Amino acid sequence: MEPVRAGEPSAEPRTVATLTHGELATLTREHLLAGHVIDRAGMPLVIPHGVEFMRDVAIDEWMGASPVYTKRMQKLLGFEGDTVEVSLKGLQLDVGSPPEFMDFRLAVQDEHHGTFHLDHCGALMDVEPMGEDYVVAMCHHIEDPTFDATGWATNPRLRMRPVHRPPRTPSDRHPHCAWTVTIDESLDPTPTPELSLVVAGSQAALLPLATITGPLDDGFVDYRRPLDPDLRHEDFASGTLRAIIDEIDLQGHLLAQSFARSVGDRLSPEETRDAVVRQFIGVGGWAAERLVEAFGLGTGPVDAATVFELHPAFRPRAYVDWHVEVEDDQVHLRLGDCPALHEVDFPSWIGELHGGRTEPLAAIATAVDPYLAVEELEPGHWVVSRTDVRSEEQPEVMVTRFSTATRFRFQE
Repeated sequence: MEPVRAGEPSAEPRTVATLTHGELATLTREHLLAGHVIDRAGMPLVIPHGVEFMRDVAIDEWMGASPVYTKRMQKLLGFEGDTVEVSLKGLQLDVGSPPEFMDFRLAVQDEHHGTFHLDHCGALMDVEPMGEDYVVAMCHHIEDPTFDATGWATNPRLRMRPVHRPPRTPSDRHPHCAWTVTIDESLDPTPTPELSLVVAGSQAALLPLATITGPLDDGFVDYRRPLDPDLRHEDFASGTLRAIIDEIDLQGHLLAQSFARSVGDRLSPEETRDAVVRQFIGVGGWAAERLVEAFGLGTGPVDAATVFELHPAFRPRAYVDWHVEVEDDQVHLRLGDCPALHEVDFPSWIGELHGGRTEPLAAIATAVDPYLAVEELEPGHWVVSRTDVRSEEQPEVMVTRFSTATRFRFQE
């Protein structure tokens, strides 16, 4: 889909509350893709420990987060249940499967049977150049338990099993993979993913569901209708899209939390905090760059403020108390007391930011204009201003940009 083009320069930054219906749909897609890239920003930080180490971190990361956020989205949009259709609907609104980049083609035969195949798998495009060991790690060792964990959120007897999957034979095989989705009452239920129980007790997971409020006359309010294989985010009402965006952004925080917990089980506290901050730098700058392009932004202070307003790392506001103001030619960023600062048993993006690690803010600012710099005035208050010194892109952003998601363009 074409980027949203800016009109006349605005004196005020755009916010989720002021976006048009079409802009909300664009932001939904961008935030889903950014959530997916959280994993891409984290994996290079653990690959030096070996492919098996990376594999195990990724398995725990997704198994810890996806059962929690899957249930939340089902409840928000009113399609709770224990059928195959419920599970497949959830995949359409999951940071693990952003539309088109992870082009899931879904079909329901009955309550107990369904299928899907991927016409395009961006994750495969990322790892295929790394060699067959990484393809097998992702498409076999990681997918098997994490698909079961996602299915568990709907029905512990739901199984997703491959018809075929990579390594691709022949090397250009399409679709990239194909799967059956089956509920078999004779099977033993999948065990509850242990890390998901820990994640479920976090401040993020305990946050009340986003509230769907108006306007509600420009699309569907919920997803109680049958599965739509060609679901478009424009199909939802503006008020519903705002609530969906909040839940998608919470999915990102839950995934980052699960990554931190998984790494923390294997590395020292200092190494874990460093990995969390570097992950934040990578995805923070990457997502900012995408927002600039998607919304046709420039390099002025209002443009920078718009990026800091719309960035998924600082949402939902019920979790991250985040304020952005343009004062003269500067952008002031303020972080208030909020649930994100009360996550005590793992290092978090927002906690490390408040603790003095400003590199993620610098990565976001630099994505708007390399001459922008970030200064901390006091804990929880930063100012972004233009300087005469050009900042170099941080290496974590450069590594994240190697993902094919960087160049990906949404087009139906």
